[in-house]
Amino acid sequence: MSASEKTSGTVGIKVRRLSHGQDLPLPTYATSGAAGMDLLAAVDAPMRLEPGQRGLVPTGLSIALPSGYELQVRPRSGLALKHGIVLPNSPGTIDEDYRGEVGIIVMNAGQQAFVIERGMRIAQAVVAPVVRATWLECDDLDKTERGAGGFGSTGTGAS
Repeated sequence: MSASEKTSGTVGIKVRRLSHGQDLPLPTYATSGAAGMDLLAAVDAPMRLEPGQRGLVPTGLSIALPSGYELQVRPRSGLALKHGIVLPNSPGTIDEDYRGEVGIIVMNAGQQAFVIERGMRIAQAVVAPVVRATWLECDDLDKTERGAGGFGSTGTGAS
């Protein structure tokens, strides 16, 4: 990463257009304040998803992320609200060492069939830094107010 990329908040991503994505624009930010870039469907023919059905939508792109970054694939809120189109593994992660086509797993959680057309904005991609963890095995953990309470226990007075 160059010094200008570090100071400007941008990261360069190498991208290769696959044959079925040659005529589609590269992912872009819709507004200057957008966190995610729109990913487009590189389907050769309309793809119909019946309610409850899942499918893999090609983007026609392969990428090479810089070391220390991932590409998070997230649903588009408008498709989710208006049509029930969700990404069942959201957020999906594209690892820095993956070189295959970026594919979007979509699911129709709506009540009507949904048709994905070529060039449709189907998901959004957010570039994020990755922090690597090291597990530190121990016999005891420090005590907290919450303790072992989970799955809805906070704010209810239950322990």
